[in-house]
Amino acid sequence: MRERPKAVSLTDAAAERVKSIMASREKGFLRVGVKNGGCAGMEYVMEYVEAPEALDERVEDKGVEIVLESKALLFLLGTQIDYEVTPLHAKFTFNNPNQTDACGCGESVTIIPVTEV
Repeated sequence: MRERPKAVSLTDAAAERVKSIMASREKGFLRVGVKNGGCAGMEYVMEYVEAPEALDERVEDKGVEIVLESKALLFLLGTQIDYEVTPLHAKFTFNNPNQTDACGCGESVTIIPVTEV
């Protein structure tokens, strides 16, 4: 039987950062989703949760587990999450094949949901 592809993947840098921040919390999960907002229409959201909701997708990659908000899953399929550090900022970034546009400041994006899986 063929292994089901992961809904999202993490770079080594993102996996290490998730491990680090979750180790300091000692329990719970990092939950990734999207919400309506910003000038381009949607924003990525990351939050701490004690436990996944019933329909959330659990993803394990590079030794860490995150959860994806169920209503955001079709917007996130195929996304690679990275952690970027520059002299001016340190932040998670999303390389999303479903993203069609972004605002000038990079805080919001336009995402088309996947229609075929």
